[in-house]
Amino acid sequence: MDPTLLIVTVVAGAAIVAIAAMVLLRRNGSADVAALSERLTQLTESHAVAQAQLTQQLQLQERALAKSLDERLAQTTTRVNETLEKNSHTQKTSLDELKERLVRIDAAQKNISDLSSQMVGLQDILSNKQARGAFGEVQLHDLVAKVLPPGAFRFQVTLSNNRRADCLLDLPNPPGPIVIDAKFPLESYRALQDADGDEARKPAARAFVVDMTKHISDIAEKYILPGETADAALMFLPSEAVYAELHANFAEIVDASHRAKVFIVSPTTLWATLNTVRAVLKDVRMKEAAGLIQHEVATMMTDVARLDDRVGKLQRHFDQAGEDMRAVRISTEKITKRGDRIQDLEIEGPTADEGALLSAATPPKLREAS
Repeated sequence: MDPTLLIVTVVAGAAIVAIAAMVLLRRNGSADVAALSERLTQLTESHAVAQAQLTQQLQLQERALAKSLDERLAQTTTRVNETLEKNSHTQKTSLDELKERLVRIDAAQKNISDLSSQMVGLQDILSNKQARGAFGEVQLHDLVAKVLPPGAFRFQVTLSNNRRADCLLDLPNPPGPIVIDAKFPLESYRALQDADGDEARKPAARAFVVDMTKHISDIAEKYILPGETADAALMFLPSEAVYAELHANFAEIVDASHRAKVFIVSPTTLWATLNTVRAVLKDVRMKEAAGLIQHEVATMMTDVARLDDRVGKLQRHFDQAGEDMRAVRISTEKITKRGDRIQDLEIEGPTADEGALLSAATPPKLREAS
């Protein structure tokens, strides 16, 4: 039963009893006072018992409630601790990952800073004509040195007209030595790329055509020398972008270079050209070494014939050894058979066949002595 309801019931009962007692006193007077007192005493005792029961139930429920609260509080504390520990572990993991990512970001930032410094340095190099020329020569040097074998090229060669070539490919006649000269028309190309609209592009394109035409004429005049070099030369552009722009929008310059026998190459096309040159050099060297190859082949054939003769002799030795082995096997079989016959002899004396066998096996001199 609910304690509150029980309390209300007891209080209501006591009030009803009191009201009833007052009514009886008014009606019956003093005659019923003793009975009423007895009734009130019973009600008081009943009320005391009910109050004691109520107090006991309240104490039990209070203990049960306290125990339940303690259990729930312990469970809640455990869950909170587990959640806090899990959140702490998750936060620590997240912080470690964040720290690692920050380290990577710092490294990437450092690389970007280094790359920016390198780009600034490259821009400074490309803004200077002499430095830009050295940049093209270095790139040319690396390409040639990686593809061609040593002795097939020379750098900074002075020709008979006192002109110095960036690179000279030593090829046999025909075609003969070929000059490679590095050019980098960066200013006019940048002006062409920065031009906004057709009106600004036309003068930039004319300037680019003038620069390229001058480079072609200079190479044809300085590095194509009859009797000393081949009747053609190569102009090396160390930029694929300039090479692509030239072939995409300035076909007249390419045609003019072909007429002047000055062939324009980029890093990619120069690499392919140098591989072709290497194949040509290899073929020439093979032809020059044809006599030596034939002599070596003849010597090798003589060695093969000598080896065949020695193999034949060795085969004959093997055949003779096989015959000797077969004869040895026959002898061992005969000895084995004779040993078996000796073991079969009786001690008392030989039979007629055994006597004949012993007589045949005894040497003549022993038979005479006996």
